[in-house]
Amino acid sequence: MNDIRVVVTGLGAITPLGNNVNNTWKSAVDGVSGAAPITKFNPEKFRTHFACEVKGFEPKDHLDRNEVKRSDLFTQYGLFAAAEAMKDSGLDPDRESPFDIGVIWGTGQGGMGTFEEEVKQYTLNNYEPRFNPFFVPRLIPNMASGLISMKFGLMGINYTTISACASSNTAIMDAFNYIKLGKAKAFITGGSEAPVTEATIGGFTAMKAMSTRNDSPETASRPFDPTRDGFVMGEGSCALVLEEYEHAKKRGAKIYAEVVGAAMTADAYHLTATHPEGLGALRGMRIALKEAGMEPEDLSYINTHSTSTPVGDISETIAVAKLYEESAGKPVVTATKSMTGHLLGAAGAMEALLSILSVKDGVIPPTINTETIDPEIPESIDIVLGEARQADVTSVMSNNFGFGGHNAIAIFKKV
Repeated sequence: MNDIRVVVTGLGAITPLGNNVNNTWKSAVDGVSGAAPITKFNPEKFRTHFACEVKGFEPKDHLDRNEVKRSDLFTQYGLFAAAEAMKDSGLDPDRESPFDIGVIWGTGQGGMGTFEEEVKQYTLNNYEPRFNPFFVPRLIPNMASGLISMKFGLMGINYTTISACASSNTAIMDAFNYIKLGKAKAFITGGSEAPVTEATIGGFTAMKAMSTRNDSPETASRPFDPTRDGFVMGEGSCALVLEEYEHAKKRGAKIYAEVVGAAMTADAYHLTATHPEGLGALRGMRIALKEAGMEPEDLSYINTHSTSTPVGDISETIAVAKLYEESAGKPVVTATKSMTGHLLGAAGAMEALLSILSVKDGVIPPTINTETIDPEIPESIDIVLGEARQADVTSVMSNNFGFGGHNAIAIFKKV
């Protein structure tokens, strides 16, 4: 596009693995599962009784009264993660032009918890329209980006991306592209989701998309294993501060990694299933590599989308194997959803954060719970199993794919 470079200068997190970046990263490196029985409602009537919930978070302990009153849990998670990322970056809107800093946020479904509660109350009140005046502001998916901008006084580009499970990876790419275009100096980007609700769990189990391994939740997310029976729902938020490189350098900011390539494609194939040969994913990976000026063998590893579903894991690994067909290297992959569960619209931000920290610390988080490799997974693929792997991690590709055939691929590189 041009010579403008984009770097990551701040990180924030509230996830099933920890309520800050350090705890989340330590748990990921240690191979900790975030899955446990659902506590947000009684799941006994549902086929799935567990999820990867955020633990020990009380919004009123971290947000002011008005923020809590007018926001859904998905927004509260976003505000919390964004605050950590802004503090970590040292970016001070009072010293910068507020018009040069924006917010691009991703979510798959927005305020589902608010929607459920209001509709329940409507029916319990004999259909009398006694809706909360904050119903719509709490519900609409763009409110996280709006309230994050208000919290920090950011008056630049501001909107929300919705592309199912690719949403926050799409948000990160959009922030990257706008900085490359010279339309902003920095963004808070990432995503948040609060999908551990009765309707969401009920809807996904009705589709038979989720694991029902109720006797062993912590081992239920098992990408690439022939006994996998669906994904594990996850929740939370991860935030990144992306910044124009020269701007970051001038103010003496620490730099975690550089964003060097990004691509979005569509499968144009099926409502929920990925293309069986991974055609959209393959093209997206090739485009991202071309933009980065890299070859497949230049990647230290790929953090795959692999959610532990029977079809999705295979199609993605087929695409990865094809990517390396004419390469001198061997594809190394890991699937961190084995630990975090699937954060839906926040999954891309979750995996971006882990990829960036992997570049920083030189360690590849493991894929846990996988005891045997499905024979349909291409033999050429080297899966980091069981334990983290120390490595010279110079670059990581992070893949996310969403219902509707949305593919989003980003590459992070050591500076």
